[in-house]
Amino acid sequence: MKKENIKKIVLAYSGGLDTSIIIPWLKENYNNPEIIAVSGDVGQGDELEGLEEKAIKTGAAKLIVADLVDEMVDGIIIPALKMGAKYEKYLLGTAFARPVIGKKLAEIALAEGADAICHGATGKGNDQVRFELAIKRFAPDMPIIAPWREWNIKSRDEEIDYAEAHHVPLRISRETNYSKDKNLWHLSHEGLDLEDPANEPQYDKPGFLEMSVSPMRAPDAPEYVSVDFEAGAPTAFNGKKMKASDIIRKLNEAGGKNGIGITDIVENRLVGMKDRGIYETPGGSILYFAHEQLEMITVDKDTLHVKQKLAVDFADLIYNGKWYTPLQEALTAFADEANKYVTGTVKLKLYKGNIIPAGTTSPYSLYSEKLVTFGESDYDQAQAAGFINLWGLPVKVQALRELGRL
Repeated sequence: MKKENIKKIVLAYSGGLDTSIIIPWLKENYNNPEIIAVSGDVGQGDELEGLEEKAIKTGAAKLIVADLVDEMVDGIIIPALKMGAKYEKYLLGTAFARPVIGKKLAEIALAEGADAICHGATGKGNDQVRFELAIKRFAPDMPIIAPWREWNIKSRDEEIDYAEAHHVPLRISRETNYSKDKNLWHLSHEGLDLEDPANEPQYDKPGFLEMSVSPMRAPDAPEYVSVDFEAGAPTAFNGKKMKASDIIRKLNEAGGKNGIGITDIVENRLVGMKDRGIYETPGGSILYFAHEQLEMITVDKDTLHVKQKLAVDFADLIYNGKWYTPLQEALTAFADEANKYVTGTVKLKLYKGNIIPAGTTSPYSLYSEKLVTFGESDYDQAQAAGFINLWGLPVKVQALRELGRL
């Protein structure tokens, strides 16, 4: 579609550096179109404050804030939790949010009669893929504008220059200009001194950590928490039933103040380059750990091992933006079935960045103290000899062949 034919644009708007300058840039470069800013509320909290006023002052016709927290948690995070999906130790925080935001952008664009959808993801990153695959799934004919693939701006410093020249207010300075992404599940930090893996993260630097404290600054006394699960999904925190998103909020609070879930990772981006990021995932780290503890006693060996293999594929699928696909539906169905008996209570001790098991119970436990005890049991140890003879028969036959005795 030609630029002059684009009269109305739906913009994925966070109010961060990229999207703050995109509104005036679109006005200048696309013949002053009507811009509908859309912010997906995925649990980023106070980042949404003042966003409507800012969007309109910088040229948007209006701001639509879409509550996507529970859709993200129940629809994407819980299936990933059930599968145990991790991408190279990364708990997929940004990747969890992008599909639901992309879907909502497509829905709003169609409802508003927009001519295009615009996003602020860079041409170097993963988010451009995640947004656009979701948009293609729900609005396959919708043109997509990605300014980072068009404009002459080359760096975040130049973005700040543009913002200052166009009187766009920013919440950051050149010294605190980390690229951050926040939602209910996590907060990511990239850029500045973190671009060199040789640099130690400055966890005590004011304004750096937001969801957590450094483990060195965590309390000297441990804190106990418990999480209840039903069929693999969290249902209660410290014995009190609540929806999954509220459990994550409670675990974020408990984990954050105890220095839980801070990871420093160099990951392999989808586009082919390596990238260094610091991630804060306090509640998510606890939830994954608790789920794994409960799986240990409720899931049989074969199912658990296959699920662990498929977890890599499931994490890749999420990371690579392929959430709305038949493969996701098939893997999610497997995860649901594999978690049929993952019901029970997990108690944990949180202490200075550590998650320590403090007891796991389940009505569907496969653990039998009567079988495994070092004391007297009903298990007939003599039967092991026959099992080993059969299990080791191929090894014995190979040895006999080498000795010429077959």
